[in-house]
Amino acid sequence: MTTQEERRQQIIDRYHFRHATKAFDPEKKIPKEDVDVIFEVARLSPSSFGMEPWQFVVVENEKVKQLIKDHSWGAKAKVSDASHFVLILARTHEDVRFDSTYLKEHYLHHLHYPRDVVEHMKDVIENFQKHDFALFDDMRYLDDWSMKQTYIPLANMMSVAAELGIDSCPIEGFNRETFDQLLRDVGVYGESFTLSVMVAFGYRKEAPKPKQRRDLNDVVTWV
Repeated sequence: MTTQEERRQQIIDRYHFRHATKAFDPEKKIPKEDVDVIFEVARLSPSSFGMEPWQFVVVENEKVKQLIKDHSWGAKAKVSDASHFVLILARTHEDVRFDSTYLKEHYLHHLHYPRDVVEHMKDVIENFQKHDFALFDDMRYLDDWSMKQTYIPLANMMSVAAELGIDSCPIEGFNRETFDQLLRDVGVYGESFTLSVMVAFGYRKEAPKPKQRRDLNDVVTWV
């Protein structure tokens, strides 16, 4: 039986295993059962006010892969060689603002909140967006806030992938405005979404260098 101390060490070992994989083995594919776990973890991830302002697009179409390869400096080899290549989309400000149709339908019909609770949440979110975080000073702030939420499932997906012995690489190497136009033009998504980040999953082609980070005492402060 695994002791608690052994379990702690296993967790640390998996985070040493996880790294931003630069080259994937194109011959190795992730079993469907493991892929399902990765996406279920994404689905179960938390978001501010339970908004779930995201969509996960698995790219399989070769024309879309070529488009990504041609226009993303960060994804050129990864989109072709990784077992699974994922676009993580964030809902734009029209959908995440406190009075949006999306939020009302989300809370009523998907989370099944009572109407009085939804009305109360609308007031709470309005105060938060307008005053606590001043997100209404510029609609770009609301877009950025929505995109921040997507990094929670991104981190969870990469963490559970490492638990399963699967490699990953998050990718921000693209022009967001350009990609939104290109991917909307080919029907990958509509105006309600913007591309937040990409992530590739698969198996490393070669062993990485040992992980290097700042000392724990440099990044953790107790007050």
